[in-house]
Amino acid sequence: MPITDNDIIYEDNHLLAVNKRAGYLVQADPSGDEPLEDMVNKYLTKKYNKPNGAFVGVVHRLDRPVSGLILFSKTSKGLERMQQLFKDREIQKTYWAVVRKPPQEPEGKLAHWLSRDRTQNITKTHAEAAQGRVYAELDYHLLGELDGYYLIEVYPLTGRTHQIRAQLASMGCPIVGDHKYGYPRGSLRRSICLHAKKLSFIHPIRKEPIEIIAKLPKDGFWDRFELFDDQ
Repeated sequence: MPITDNDIIYEDNHLLAVNKRAGYLVQADPSGDEPLEDMVNKYLTKKYNKPNGAFVGVVHRLDRPVSGLILFSKTSKGLERMQQLFKDREIQKTYWAVVRKPPQEPEGKLAHWLSRDRTQNITKTHAEAAQGRVYAELDYHLLGELDGYYLIEVYPLTGRTHQIRAQLASMGCPIVGDHKYGYPRGSLRRSICLHAKKLSFIHPIRKEPIEIIAKLPKDGFWDRFELFDDQ
């Protein structure tokens, strides 16, 4: 399904932000499914009538089953500078995650060393550094409970593969639907309940503060948590 104006939540001369639907790839993989990168190219090519196609740079990534804010660059200058902001940790990232078991502490910090098991495509958490492991850190805050589900706001300070999924699971709070990290099988969810909600940063070209927010999916499950937006 192609993206439309309704999927675009921010655009300027250098950047474009999409509210990604769960299940969409960001970049091509062996599945052969059309990635969001190509959809954005087609969208910009048509919108601005570019016969040779549009420039689309992937600034960062989201896992396929995750919904929410994904940022692309429309210029090479914007891409280079935005990637540097991510590398320098000058981007404030906010995610919402739904779990069935509340964390023991309503707020806190999780710090681990992570390793990748590429055969199973999972990330493992460790207490100590070792060769091949990378450091990962996040802060979290329990926003509240609704119908036996708990909503956690997560602020990753690093950007490691599957970081939030692995770290929340490490404290006994696997994300709803995330069977790969311990959520019980039998869930009707086709995606995991992790949503990239907000990015805050200084625009790399205009040098102005930018805050972009991605609304929750209208899927009959996430809708109920909209009430926490008002808190």
